[in-house]
This record gives sequence, C-alpha cells and structure tokens, in this order.
Amino acid sequence: MMKAVVCRTLGPPEGLRIEELASLPLQAGQVRVAIRAAGINFPDILMAAGEYQLKPELPFTPGMEAAGDVSELADDVAGVKVGNRVIIKLRHGGYADEVIATPAQLTPLPSTFDYAEGATFLAAHGTAYHALVDRAGIKPGEVLLVHGAGGGVGLAAVEIGKLLGATVIAVASSEAKIAVARARGADHGVLYGDGLFVEAVKRITGRGVDVVFDPVGGEVFEQSLRCINWGARLLVIGFTGGIGVAKTNLVLIKGASVLGVRAGEAARRDPALGEVRIKALLQWAEAGRVRPNVSHRLPLQDVAQAMRLLIERKAIGRVALMM
Repeated sequence: MMKAVVCRTLGPPEGLRIEELASLPLQAGQVRVAIRAAGINFPDILMAAGEYQLKPELPFTPGMEAAGDVSELADDVAGVKVGNRVIIKLRHGGYADEVIATPAQLTPLPSTFDYAEGATFLAAHGTAYHALVDRAGIKPGEVLLVHGAGGGVGLAAVEIGKLLGATVIAVASSEAKIAVARARGADHGVLYGDGLFVEAVKRITGRGVDVVFDPVGGEVFEQSLRCINWGARLLVIGFTGGIGVAKTNLVLIKGASVLGVRAGEAARRDPALGEVRIKALLQWAEAGRVRPNVSHRLPLQDVAQAMRLLIERKAIGRVALMM
C-alpha cells in the first residue's frame, strides 16, 4: 500500500484527501521511486481546481516534481540503480510516498541538495532558464526586471539572471522578500504599491529595462510596458494576478516582443533543448551557484495548508511536502 493525495472533486485545496492506495506492479521499462519530498507549484493548485490547461481524468494525484530514492527496477532497465537519489519530473502524481516512472523522467539529485531542495528545483529554475536563455536570449549588461521576486520562479530568475551577467531589479510585495532576493543576487529591490515600481525602475535605469520576467500578469504586465527600453522582451510566465492586456501601441513604439514561456512543453517538443537546460542547471547546482529557497517544509497531510502558503503569498521561494 502507498499513501497519496487524491483529487476526486475539482475545487480548492481543502477538498484534497490523503488515501491509501494499492501499489502497482512495475511494467517493462519502469522504475519505482520512494518519494522523500514533493514541491508545491501553482499549476498543481490550478489543476486541482480544474483551471489548468492540463486536465487529468478524475481521480488523480497532483504534483509535478518530487525527489526520492530509486527502490525497484524492471528487469530491462539499465543506467539506473536501486538507491540512486533522484529528482522526478511528472505531469502529476508527485504528492505520494511512491511513484512509478521511466528512466527518462529521472534526473540525478545534486550532491549539494537535500530532498526538499531537489523537489523544488527543476520546475522553477527550468522555467527561469528557458525564459531567460531560450526565449529572451538575455545578454551580459542588460537590465532584467523580475516580478514576483519573492516567489520560487521569481527567485530562480534573479539567480540565473545574475549568473548570466544582467543587472537585476527585483520587485516584490514585502521587505522580507526583497531581502531574500538581494541575497540571491538582485542589484536593486523595489516594493509593489500603486504602480510605483514604474517610476522606481525608470529612476534606476534612466532608459528602461531590456527584459521583463513576469509570473504575475494582470496590471503588473500592463504597467511593465511603461518602463521598457527599445527592443525589450516581455516574458509571460504566468498569471497569478490575473490575465494582463497588452497595449499594442506601447509594444510597437518600443519595438518590443511579448514571449510566452512554457518550459515543460518546449522540452517535450524538442527534447534536446531540455537536455541542454538540465545539464546547465545541474552544473550550476553542483558548483553551489543556484539553490532553491525552501521557506516551508510540511508533512503530506498538510497539503491544503502548503498550497495556501502559495495562494496567500506567504511563502518566500518554495514550499515542500515531506514524506
């Protein structure tokens, strides 16, 4: 038997339940992983509410990333050993104490990370890498504006933007979040409030920013158009603050580009792109140059509380479920 979070009815996190389920036998080409930690991501919350583009058939277990130990192999599996510490990439299913996966879904856990850090690494840092490297092509000396810089994907963008040589302006909702962003490499910190970040960014740069990293959307996206430099790239990561509306005249006047970012889908369509991304991230992790900021670690039974930490913007960085 195994324990898992099960979504039987679409709705808020409080509708999720912990259930005991029968462990399934391995099929050819599969491995079993004993999960030690799982990361909480906004798509998990949206999926459980029926508001995400991927809509699994009910009932299902949320969780798109986790970390643990390989506990069993099918006879035909090569290149993986029982006891390997791994990160598991999933569409859903990670909120459980075991997962059946294929070797292609496994990534070695960096030796510098614990399980909670491994379980909160690839989704956020992979998104930030794909956005800044593959989509924006950010260059040393450019100015990067990171919205939601106190969140997991925002902090990842701060770290990676700084590694790539950008001047990083972090915008967040509290001084505590700004302090963590500065510790991760941000050159400047700006608080939200009545659209004042626009004036602050203009004052800091004198010319506007070259790249906008926006997981917030809504009014934040619309205001960002007023503080961009010529040729700016606006990266649409998500819409936790609502769906933004682009003022097309501002896009035209500044010769700007608005770029959608779907890191997982990009790797599914072009696996080679994903391989380059993961190789770079693992090298940086082993060198101690990137690391998730896990502000909360909660037991599996507190999944609703863990999700609420993200919904209510109380987390700084990432939240992990511990098995």
